[in-house]
Amino acid sequence: MTGSLWREFMTKGISTTEPFPEKNIFSHLNPTVAGAEMVAKDLVPSAAVKFFGAGTAACIADLVTFPLDTAKVRLQIQGEALKTEGANTLKYRGVFGTITTMVRTEGPRSLYSGLVAGLQRQMSFASVRIGLYDSMKQFYTRGTESAGIVVRLMAGCTTGAMAVAFAQPTDVVKVRFQAQMRLADGGKRYNGTLDAYRTIARDEGVKGLWKGCMPNITRNAIVNCAELVTYDIIKELILKYDLMTDNLPCHFTAAFGAGFFTTVVASPVDVVKTRFMNSGAGQYSSAINCALTMLTNEGPTAFYKGFMPSFLRLGSWNIVMFVTYEQIKRGMTRAQQYWESPF
Repeated sequence: MTGSLWREFMTKGISTTEPFPEKNIFSHLNPTVAGAEMVAKDLVPSAAVKFFGAGTAACIADLVTFPLDTAKVRLQIQGEALKTEGANTLKYRGVFGTITTMVRTEGPRSLYSGLVAGLQRQMSFASVRIGLYDSMKQFYTRGTESAGIVVRLMAGCTTGAMAVAFAQPTDVVKVRFQAQMRLADGGKRYNGTLDAYRTIARDEGVKGLWKGCMPNITRNAIVNCAELVTYDIIKELILKYDLMTDNLPCHFTAAFGAGFFTTVVASPVDVVKTRFMNSGAGQYSSAINCALTMLTNEGPTAFYKGFMPSFLRLGSWNIVMFVTYEQIKRGMTRAQQYWESPF
């Protein structure tokens, strides 16, 4: 033992007769070693890990919350159906009333109508808009760590718009499936996911698969900014003021706040998007015409139709997705680290 180490041990009152855990000794003498060990154990997830982790987490969240999303779609198109068919009574009342009515009249499977397209959508959509969000922040800040609110909003808008370019056909098919009801003869509008893609392309042209693309870009820019930026900021503030550690309660709180704020901001655009994507050929000349028709025929409250299922769905979806995403990132990063250096 060198003289400098001996003096260090004696001044700190450490007995040399006891065995020393090597990690603790060197952590005490050189704090940067402890920091290096923590970095080694908690590597920053790669872009690929975030990309595939986001898509997987979003699919899990969709499996859990899909019935709420279907109920939201049915409530959003209900006012349109009343005007078109001249009916005087509401078929659906409230979130759970809608779910109950659908199970009674169409069977439990109707709650998951369009699930295949929904999972296709999430794998192509969430992977881009959520998985590439951090990479886009780094792109706009040119690799620096500091990212202000403007940079975060720009990153959210960019990945949201990019995601629509990949996933718009899957979104159209998902909405059509969720909105369809059994016909009088017991048939359905579409017989399956592939049949829906083929039928829409045949009857409405390839552009029919991209119907509502602009309102969807607008909606997803808003949703992405509200969702990711709010989650980002809430989580950052919680950790900054040591209210919670970077663990499940922190992720839960930030996700819940993001879900509520997103619903308030994005609900009007979401209703217009749903109505326009579900409309028949020539029913609306544009998304703006759809919004004006809604305002004229049903009043401003029409833009918040299905708000409670939207909030229940977005709130629960955000909680499941972000909590799962954080855990998947950690698990995949540790697996990647172990694969690269197993010993």
